[in-house]
This record gives sequence, structure tokens and C-alpha cells, in this order.
Amino acid sequence: MAPDDRRRMIVRAVLPLVVEHGRGVTTAQIARAAGIGEGTIFRVFQDKDELFDACVEAALDPAEALEMIGEIPAELPLEKRLAEAAEAMNAHLQRMGAVMAATMRGRPRASAEEARNRKSVTGDSRRESLEAMQRAVRELFVPDSARLRLPVDKAASLFLALLFTQSRQMPGSPTTDEVIDVFLHGSVLA
Repeated sequence: MAPDDRRRMIVRAVLPLVVEHGRGVTTAQIARAAGIGEGTIFRVFQDKDELFDACVEAALDPAEALEMIGEIPAELPLEKRLAEAAEAMNAHLQRMGAVMAATMRGRPRASAEEARNRKSVTGDSRRESLEAMQRAVRELFVPDSARLRLPVDKAASLFLALLFTQSRQMPGSPTTDEVIDVFLHGSVLA
């Protein structure tokens, strides 16, 4: 197996373990989950920190959610398209948050330079991720663009903003269906 393929395979196998055990996951657990020997881990990753960084990178990657959004049939009513997109995005955001929280717990404090470098790399990834999400969600609005009060780009950005704030659940937070209803129909009775 090519080194890049092996890296991806190990990361996919270890993501659930990282969420469950955080940085305390052992190389024996990683090897068992990936179906490899412990030494193989260190043939493709310099150390566990590099493996955890690869897990964070994988969690930030919205490709799976974008693929799901891209498969939403355009002939569905807008409300249904948005509900399916919200489900895909919420799953991505939950996975991302779980992996980030798990890999940050117990992490040795980074030097100021390491923190700046990490923020620069994740900042670029985050921006690219957000732009890709906005493009995918934008396409959901295109079939109904003539009915929208806002340009398609603005509607997509606002919808994503609502989804992102919903991911930080507070007591009494609205359901996804309620968010979509208020987004599409407002909160004031006509």
C-alpha cells in the first residue's frame, strides 16, 4: 500500500478512538483498529502528534458532507433540500468538534511560534472549507432563485451561519426543522 493510502487508512481507523480516548489512545489500540502492526504507525507518522494532526486535518475536511449535499436531488422542495444539507453539515460539525476537543485535551502547551504556525495552517484549511461549503449550499438555492428575496450567495451564507450557531446548543435551542422554517418563512406572523 502506498504511504499516503496507508496514512489515510490509519487516520480513518483511529478517528473514533481519538474521539473516545483523546490523546490517551495507545499505539496498540491504533494498530488493532487499523489492522496493522504498531511499527507500521511510525513508518508513516513521525510520532503520535503527527498522527493527531492528521486526524484534525481529516476532521476539518468537509468532503464527505459536500458529497452528500451534492447528491441532494434538485427536484426536492427547497425545505427538504435544506433539511438534508443541514443533516450532512451537522454531522460534519459534530465530528469536527469531537475530534478537535479530543486532540486538544492533554496536548502539551505549544510555543507561541508553533501556535502561530498551526493557526495559519488550520486557518487556511478552515477558510477553504467554508468556501467549499458555501458553494455547495449555494447550489441548493439555485432552482428557487426567482422566489428568493436575497441573492443566492447571500441566502447560502445566511443559512450556513444559522447552522453554525445551531451547532453550539444552548438550553431551548431550536431544532433544525425550526431553524429552516424560520429561515424560509420568518418568525413574525403575517
